[in-house]
Amino acid sequence: MLKIFIVVLMLAVLVSLFSGLFFLIRDGGKTNRVLNSLAVRVALSVLLLAVILISVWQGGLTLNPTP
Repeated sequence: MLKIFIVVLMLAVLVSLFSGLFFLIRDGGKTNRVLNSLAVRVALSVLLLAVILISVWQGGLTLNPTP
């Protein structure tokens, strides 16, 4: 369940990235939609990092050991 949540967050970051690109091309940077998509992308990335760090700390995810 946790891994699915992480994948969904990663996909949301990608959607925000491409929506920002679309708004930049369509509006030419004249509106605040590019800035809003950047803010959403940064917030989602921080949330993703926090989820990963907390799940590693609590033992929900394990790091890959060296061979």
